[in-house]
Amino acid sequence: MSAVKESKLDEQVAERLDQSGFRATPQRTHVYKTLLAKRDHPTAEEVFIRAKQGMPEISMATVYNCLDALVQSNLVKLVNHERGATRYCSNMMEHHHFYCDECGSAFDIDAAGAREPLVKMPAGFKPDRYEIAFRGLCPDCAAKKKGK
Repeated sequence: MSAVKESKLDEQVAERLDQSGFRATPQRTHVYKTLLAKRDHPTAEEVFIRAKQGMPEISMATVYNCLDALVQSNLVKLVNHERGATRYCSNMMEHHHFYCDECGSAFDIDAAGAREPLVKMPAGFKPDRYEIAFRGLCPDCAAKKKGK
């Protein structure tokens, strides 16, 4: 990432955090950039391991606090998959998720501009957002299973 783009990103993150009542700390910015670097819906522990590579002094508690601030600032979404660990998604565009039953990975599926739910809502219900979850095998796991 160029220095100009990185500076602009830092400004945008700082502005969003500030609007939500949080300070833009180097740790929060670093955790956010860590999430952007690989958009694979990591757990907090995975974020911690990755963040530590670029900021060795960061603690697990700090990562949790940073993730909480990023979620509350609408920079990151929580993704919960059944009873598994909470995962974090930096894709703030409307999208759905595909969960692989074999490897446990979560993948973004474009919502293709759908503004209305794909199902008829019962009378009186007024959803403002929705997520469809697909489950099955990702391409890698499907190929492995086919090869067996």
